[in-house]
Amino acid sequence: MTTNNTNQTAVREVRIDTNLQEEDEIDLVELFYLMIDNIEKIVLCLVIGAILAFAGTRFLITPKYQATSKMYIVSASQNSVVNLSDLNISNALRADYKELLTSRVLLEDVIDDLSLQDTMTYRQLLRTLTISNPTDTRIITITATTPDPQLSADIANSIANQSKIYLPRIMQTDEPSVYEPAIVPTTKSSPSYSRNTLIGGLLGALACMAVLVIRFLMNDTLTTPDDVYKHFGIQPLAVIPEGDLGAFNQEYKKSSDKKKKSRKEKGAKA
Repeated sequence: MTTNNTNQTAVREVRIDTNLQEEDEIDLVELFYLMIDNIEKIVLCLVIGAILAFAGTRFLITPKYQATSKMYIVSASQNSVVNLSDLNISNALRADYKELLTSRVLLEDVIDDLSLQDTMTYRQLLRTLTISNPTDTRIITITATTPDPQLSADIANSIANQSKIYLPRIMQTDEPSVYEPAIVPTTKSSPSYSRNTLIGGLLGALACMAVLVIRFLMNDTLTTPDDVYKHFGIQPLAVIPEGDLGAFNQEYKKSSDKKKKSRKEKGAKA
């Protein structure tokens, strides 16, 4: 007898483990249908997220404008003929140029040149700059990014012009050639309305889906006979149907009123 009970318990445990494994697989399908059933909420959150992102981008973020000037670096020999050695030296100077173009001395000259002493410090000016060197070229690009398109162009051009004075004096080389001055930009470089709106919409939809999944996983209420079988491996013998108590109370009240009315009528006749 004890052996049979032990075997039945073991079989039940195996059944429960099997059911739990099946439940993990079924949950993915249930999650899919959960998203389908709540697709309207997800779309609503997507729209709300997109609207909030667009409004925040439009009214809270200051537009910025970029202007770029470009210089060509080459070190010519005394006979003004560029040879292979000059090109190798120019390649080696690219990293030096990038560092010197952001030096305090040069940027303070730019501040004086543009009369920015009251509006911008060396550190603030440095944060507006991006110095880059395209791969396998002897070109240095100077990009200034500010909320004022005219100021961006003025800063980029002033740095290029000041570097023609500053760099030859420091490095004992020929001055770089500014072959493309910066022009005043007509369109903003940031922020991007479309990108921010798209990101906001996706974040809104993901947030809604995350809430739905968390509520689904935390809900351990047994609502169907299948839930009982999945969790405990036991098939329910009977199910008590759920009644509408509100409708039942209304019917009961109507029936009571009719009985009272009938009794009053009989009493009156008597």
